[in-house]
Amino acid sequence: MSLRSKARRAGPTAPDDTRVSAHALNLDNYVPAYLTYLAGKISNSASATYRPQFGIGITDWRIMALLATEPWISAGRVCDVIGLDKGAVSRSVRGMKAAGIVDLQRGGDEQVRQAIALTRKGLAMHDRIVKLSLARERQLLKGFSAAERKLLINFLSRMHTQVVDSSVAEMQRELR
Repeated sequence: MSLRSKARRAGPTAPDDTRVSAHALNLDNYVPAYLTYLAGKISNSASATYRPQFGIGITDWRIMALLATEPWISAGRVCDVIGLDKGAVSRSVRGMKAAGIVDLQRGGDEQVRQAIALTRKGLAMHDRIVKLSLARERQLLKGFSAAERKLLINFLSRMHTQVVDSSVAEMQRELR
């Protein structure tokens, strides 16, 4: 499937080729574009599925999935693992707290941060959503062999490490 639009450019006259960059990315062969577009479509589909059934969006679900494996962590830890900004995590946690999905616990006197964990209600909701989430994953990977799935996970894990390990200064040096 091509990422390029098949639609002709709209306008009263023929397309103006002088507006096409000689340095334009070939989106059909640019991995970050595929990953970004795929992630967006998966997220939108998840929100459209989870919100009507469970009253939560994709940000809430990502946080819940992490808390189910790692309870009583800080919002900062959530941001680090999931890659969300602090504002999004704060809004989501506040909403989930109001809905009785998470509990917050302030650390000791020296610790100002709050730790977050799922409540019993949150765990029960998580367990129901996991079934749906795994069904969505099966649909996404339909037609992939077990070896291809394993290889895909390996590639994605390696890319994740590269993103985490790479620095802006390092990339700028490569551009020189």
